[in-house]
Amino acid sequence: MSPAFGAMEVEHYSKGVLLEPFVHQVGGHSCVLRFNDKTICKPLIQREHQFYETLPTEMRKFTPQYEGVVSVSFEEDEDGNLCLIAYPLNGDHDNLENLDNSDCEPKSKLLRWTNKKTMLLENEKIPKEWVRQHRKEEKLKNHKLEEEFEWLKKSEVLYYTVEKKGNVSSQFKHHNPWSIKCHQQQLQRMKENAKHRNQYKFILLENLTSRYEVPCVLDLKMGTRQHGDDASEEKKANQIRKCQQSTSAVIGVRVCGMQVYQAGTGQLMFMNKYHGRKLSVQGFKEALYQFFHNGKYLRRELFESVIKKLTELKSVLEKQESYRFYSSSLLIIYDGKERQEVSVDSDPEDLEDLSEESSDESAGAYAYKPTASTVDVRMIDFAHTTCKYYGEDSVVHEGQDTGYVFGLQNLIDIIKEIREESSE
Repeated sequence: MSPAFGAMEVEHYSKGVLLEPFVHQVGGHSCVLRFNDKTICKPLIQREHQFYETLPTEMRKFTPQYEGVVSVSFEEDEDGNLCLIAYPLNGDHDNLENLDNSDCEPKSKLLRWTNKKTMLLENEKIPKEWVRQHRKEEKLKNHKLEEEFEWLKKSEVLYYTVEKKGNVSSQFKHHNPWSIKCHQQQLQRMKENAKHRNQYKFILLENLTSRYEVPCVLDLKMGTRQHGDDASEEKKANQIRKCQQSTSAVIGVRVCGMQVYQAGTGQLMFMNKYHGRKLSVQGFKEALYQFFHNGKYLRRELFESVIKKLTELKSVLEKQESYRFYSSSLLIIYDGKERQEVSVDSDPEDLEDLSEESSDESAGAYAYKPTASTVDVRMIDFAHTTCKYYGEDSVVHEGQDTGYVFGLQNLIDIIKEIREESSE
């Protein structure tokens, strides 16, 4: 996008969508952004884009729905905040207009960052001293953020209290440290390149957490090998070392990130990839147990659905010829906020204002009982995926991805162990 806007470009600019941090991102290093309630986006990587466009039909239920490509630019709003704005690709306005943007904020107030200083000093007559003080405060704020990110990297397991007011989900944006970290890093990268490049392609994908009020998310790095065929010797050695020093080499799966709602305390527990790499096989099993535990009791009703979906995915991948999902992740998602089912004999008016506390055993199982939550299992992150159908790859693999399938089988076995041990 040109750094200067002409009169003819104003209409196009007004149709941009402000991208926000995707607050349920618990792992990975690529920045995932919220486009709207049902759609997220991430930087386009050609190999991943190719994967989504050539995806086998039988795998589609186990991956996010692909919704197209947008152009994203780095800009500054009227308050001086750095932000990312998505526009239709190549003037294809239908690309954005066909998506539901009803929940997006109006973008008419957005201003281009190159004109910010002139507008402040000339149009609003703001004193130069105020501007200097404002910049000084911004530098201090950025320095504080950098210090906080360093602390977050060292603090591998965190607990945050979720505010009880309003919609629980709406409070997440102030709590998830990993999503904020990735968002800030993406802004910094684009800011550094702004003079040379200010237009990037991002792919639009289904927001897998949109159906849940309080998404509990487990990000698992799958397979016994993580480096792609095109990795440098240094990258290859680094990835091999990470696998050998973690559960990846032993069971073909390791924790890459976790977000769990603790109903007992009203807290969110976050576990990052640095902690996941240190876990032993027993530690991995304990982390899985923790993911299915809400702080009050184990969510046993989730096990059958998870095992069924994982087994079905394993069957699908065993039939995939030549695919290798190096460095790919598997997400398991469920709702931390249990919904209650009203008995047909109950009076809806009497039960309308049931509090959270009254939904436990003391409220009487006759009137209420927990319903089995929907559990989702999806593969994500295909930047290093390869397949003989791609054509241009120098290395061609045959048969199934045995490392990934090995990890899936071990994951199934461990969840079954937890289920059996918890029923004793």
